[in-house]
Amino acid sequence: MPKSNSTPKTPAEPKAAEVKMTPFLKKQKERLLALRDGMLDSMAGVAKDNLRSRAEGSEASAFGMHQADAGSDAYDRDFALSLLSQEQDALYEIEEALKRIEAGVYGICEMSGKPIPHPRLEAIPFARLTVECQSQIEKQRKATRVRQPVTSLFGLTEEEGGASEGEEEESPTDLKE
Repeated sequence: MPKSNSTPKTPAEPKAAEVKMTPFLKKQKERLLALRDGMLDSMAGVAKDNLRSRAEGSEASAFGMHQADAGSDAYDRDFALSLLSQEQDALYEIEEALKRIEAGVYGICEMSGKPIPHPRLEAIPFARLTVECQSQIEKQRKATRVRQPVTSLFGLTEEEGGASEGEEEESPTDLKE
């Protein structure tokens, strides 16, 4: 029985050794780790400086504060939350890139399977796609955004209370009768 327990461990060790850390991969891993550390420090700073101190001060004294000042504080909080959200997204991409390095698939386009050029990886170390595939996705997103019509200024659909153009034209005639 002890031999069967040691057998699964043995194949796992060569898998970790199979990922050959080239000088480029080592450099990219170091850059990603440095980016992650910087991002975590930045997120902690934004959260500490803008969210905690403002939440303590502005909420309690909002009644003694001018409306414009309270609005500015609310805007600053929303802006800080937006920054934290974007930084969280970037942190996720960095973590995923580190996982791809460990899995041995770093630098391979997730869409086409082609190698991502080193200059792109140096510019964006957590890139998942080649420039061609990324631009293709962005064109598709742009095309879908253009095709979505705005039904009303308030975001209401026809079922929620907005009227269609045909109904608007019929309404004045119904009123005359």
